[in-house]
Amino acid sequence: MSILRAAVFAALFVLTPICARAQDITLTSQDGAMSLSGVLVGYDGEFYRVETEFGVLTLDGSGVICSGPACPNLDGYVAEISVSGARTVGDVLLPSLFERFATRHGYTVTREVESNRDFTLVLKQSGQDTEVARIDFALGNSDQGLARFVSGETDFALSLREANEDEIKIAREAGLGDLRSSRVARIIGLDGVVPIVSKRNTVTSISLEQTSKVLAGEIKNWQELGGIDAPIVLHLREDGSGALERAVSQILTDEDSELAQSRRHTSNASLSAAVTRDPFALGIVSHSEIGNSRSLALLGGCGFPFMASHSTIKSEDYPLTSPLFLYTPARRLPKIIREFMAFMSTPSAEQIVEASGFVNQASIEIPMADQGERLANAVLQAGDEVSLSDVQEMVGALRSARRLSTTFRFEAGSSLLDAQSRANVSKLAEELEAGLFEDRKLLFVGFSDGDGGAAANRRIAMRRAQAVRAAVLKEASLFDPERMEIGELAFGEAMPMACDDTEWGRQVNRRVEVWLAPVKDTLPREN
Repeated sequence: MSILRAAVFAALFVLTPICARAQDITLTSQDGAMSLSGVLVGYDGEFYRVETEFGVLTLDGSGVICSGPACPNLDGYVAEISVSGARTVGDVLLPSLFERFATRHGYTVTREVESNRDFTLVLKQSGQDTEVARIDFALGNSDQGLARFVSGETDFALSLREANEDEIKIAREAGLGDLRSSRVARIIGLDGVVPIVSKRNTVTSISLEQTSKVLAGEIKNWQELGGIDAPIVLHLREDGSGALERAVSQILTDEDSELAQSRRHTSNASLSAAVTRDPFALGIVSHSEIGNSRSLALLGGCGFPFMASHSTIKSEDYPLTSPLFLYTPARRLPKIIREFMAFMSTPSAEQIVEASGFVNQASIEIPMADQGERLANAVLQAGDEVSLSDVQEMVGALRSARRLSTTFRFEAGSSLLDAQSRANVSKLAEELEAGLFEDRKLLFVGFSDGDGGAAANRRIAMRRAQAVRAAVLKEASLFDPERMEIGELAFGEAMPMACDDTEWGRQVNRRVEVWLAPVKDTLPREN
């Protein structure tokens, strides 16, 4: 006898009789022995999702016959997905990814345009007029995308910020999954939030504290930033922009501060263009869209400069790195969309991310020779707690190694990995499974802030390194740890990225880096 196959609660059908009700769909097993009635929630070309008296069930369509007014057309099934949220991601990047995916899988793509924010990508079989998928875009800002996502009005949300606690709670209650999970909150690329000025402006750098005071209206004149005696004209994105919200949350030292009077823009392009024209303007914009303006170097409390670049954003060394989030529901998606999601982890997709002006998550190696700025800062900060010999020990252990851009950092005041680092766990696990580093030794190297004693901080840094290693190896289920040497090192506060006089500085310093060393090297003895 054929079995009515279900992805969940399969035993429920065997043990419990189903009472037929006047609903819009009935699924019957091939031999007619069993049936289930309910309201059709969705069909992905393979599986039905049905709201029943037992809850929402997912049923394999190959084992059932559908009857009722809501039954889909099985021969002409078209996958339909709706996307809403940040224009920064939705204007070019995501459509370009769909177009490259279509080319590689034998589909053609056309665009049906309703407005500059609303359009539909239509995928068809090459050489045929048969539609296989429709992706509807309704673009705005991050707030709008997440609001529509958690309310069930859209399938995917594009955002330049993480979901907040309220959105996480609503999504969980709606059965959309945990918005903190890297399987739901996918990072498809990286960007940075940067302060920009006109090329005619003589100021070249600004500290995070000064930026905070400009945003709060406490600094109003360029003279206070080392420029000429002229008022600062502040340019920001509109309310609801993920880039603005992320910048405000990271820069403003007083959460209760109100933003200073500013000129608002609905796009990064218009903001950058306005700043370019005005020598007295200061804007906060995405690194990918600085246009013809000039970005300012950020200074930490110790004057250590941070310049947004491909490598500093990729390694999250730039303090205002901004992941590009694609939120997807924790349910089975149509087959063609699942294939697209898998495509986004390929080198071809990573090329599209770069071509769109963003930074992809593919690991790059950074030789010790390119660590001069960080090492110089380590020497300058050496003192009572961290001696010069401690710095020499660190350099001796890593001098023949190369640093991977993959870095793990933690949420403020927490031992939990931040969003980008959670994605990095999966990415590094995939690289281990692919055997990319088998000819070398992989080192998880822990660093800490300077809050507390140096010996205690070194022990804390080692525990973090061990925890990250464990998380990566757990994720890399197909990787055999015996195939290569993997170790942990910890140097505590020996190489600070910023001063510890602010919470931001302490958070930046608490990190686990990944280094690749020649196999012949030996690990230094743990203190």
